[in-house]
Amino acid sequence: MNPTVSIIMGSTSDLPVMEKAAQLLDDMQVPFEMNALSAHRTPAEVEQFAREAAGRGIKVIIAAAGMAAALPGVIAANTPLPVIGVPIKGSVLDGVDALYSILQMPPGIPVATVAINGAMNAAILAVQMLALSDEVLAQKFAAYKEGLKNKIVKANEALKEVKYTYKTN
Repeated sequence: MNPTVSIIMGSTSDLPVMEKAAQLLDDMQVPFEMNALSAHRTPAEVEQFAREAAGRGIKVIIAAAGMAAALPGVIAANTPLPVIGVPIKGSVLDGVDALYSILQMPPGIPVATVAINGAMNAAILAVQMLALSDEVLAQKFAAYKEGLKNKIVKANEALKEVKYTYKTN
């Protein structure tokens, strides 16, 4: 089974955040790969990865980086594939520096960007993209969304049982 999503992180220290993306892809039975590549420490390898990704069957790339966060943009500059950037919290600026670095791409080189440490939403976006041409995955994703709705419905029912003197519902 060949991967269709590639999760790339600037360092394995990003793994605790990116595990959420990996888990969601795993739950949805989407084949994926995970690698650590640095735009600053391994620039040639990053460019090679990006240029070859589509030819290997990758359809979406999720790229996570902190601080200067060049990784998603460098990948996007070197591939026709959609790139989803995950800014990683960890610097003295709490990830805002990474967020701005990923968001501020020049015209023609977009990187879809999720919230700081928003790995799960990055995986959800990847699944939504893939589901456009995969009916089985589209059905799995619809069931996932229904499950989210049901969680809130159940939580709201449970709140009805919480009693306070002045609570009226």
